[in-house]
Amino acid sequence: MFDSLKEKLGSFRDDVEETAEEKAAEEEAEDAATEAPEGETAEAAAAEPVPETEDAESAAESAEEPVAETTDVEPEPADAEPVADEEPAADEEKSTGFGAKMKAAATGKFVIEEEDLEQPLWDLKMALLESDVEMSVAEEILDRVEEELVGERRSFTTSTGSIVEDALRDALLEVISVGQFDFDQRIAEADKPLVIIFTGVNGVGKTTSIAKMSRYLEERGYSSVLANGDTYRAGANEQIAEHAEALDRKLIAHQQGGDPAAVIYDAVEYAEANDVDVVLGDTAGRLHTNEGLMDQLEKIGRVVGPDMTLFVDEAVAGQDAVRRAEQFDDAVTIDGSILTKADADSNGGAAISVAHVTGKPILFLGTGQGYDHLERFDPEVVVARLLGDDE
Repeated sequence: MFDSLKEKLGSFRDDVEETAEEKAAEEEAEDAATEAPEGETAEAAAAEPVPETEDAESAAESAEEPVAETTDVEPEPADAEPVADEEPAADEEKSTGFGAKMKAAATGKFVIEEEDLEQPLWDLKMALLESDVEMSVAEEILDRVEEELVGERRSFTTSTGSIVEDALRDALLEVISVGQFDFDQRIAEADKPLVIIFTGVNGVGKTTSIAKMSRYLEERGYSSVLANGDTYRAGANEQIAEHAEALDRKLIAHQQGGDPAAVIYDAVEYAEANDVDVVLGDTAGRLHTNEGLMDQLEKIGRVVGPDMTLFVDEAVAGQDAVRRAEQFDDAVTIDGSILTKADADSNGGAAISVAHVTGKPILFLGTGQGYDHLERFDPEVVVARLLGDDE
């Protein structure tokens, strides 16, 4: 899942770390050069012999002149042993290795500047866009990463890579955590029956997601009834009926061409009469531009007053899914999203973008064909996957 995007984020981390190492090495060399006489390296200055004086006799006479005594210093005993020169500490020895570079960085000898990140950030932007991340979301990530890395003096006590990873983690969490709420807690606290409506375009997995949600709720101790508000599509009743039979659930359905709002209203009445906790209502696949179908959603809202409206689309649809989520939210106001086929999505653009664009959270990922393949969308877990922390 999201393997391509994971690889691209890893490349950015490596590029910045390489840039920082090169800069640390350059500045270390410059520091060493400034400690030597002008025009010489420190090694050359240390290796050059002291020149002999032209007048040996003058030098000898100068050496025999008495040195003025000071009142503060006591003469050393004649038998005192000479003090050996102190050996330089191992970590102070001149080195161009990785450890020396990181020591220079840890002592504040270099700062990552904007120009150091110009090329890596450009490459990251292209990588995000190629992974179907929406433009404004990509720019938000870049701005956050740049803000974290540029202009601050940092003690890179482990490696620059870990600092870059922290910046990426913060940026990604900020854009995908928008609007998150505890779905399970909301179910637990809601008056029963709770009504959840599923909407989106045709063929993205709405009906299968309803069946998966029914199993998800059952595992947490909640009963549910299925309602087929998709009254226009041929075969819609048969499709959801197969799921209801497999799950041993009650299905409320009318004849093809019936009123979707009336179907879901009947399901609510059934739930109230039979102490069922949750009504899961399917709707006809539609585009936001289809006024007739949008009117049906609005009527369901007036007649039933659903507690939650969930937008369903395919993760592999990328920016198309992002655009549709935004349009549906404008038309009917969604409460959250489910992205199906996430297990087949190597790019991750929709998972990165949908919440930020709509301001409404991604709540679940569909990760397979089985009824158990519905995974709560946890931003921390998703970011850990993207950064390879789950390996």
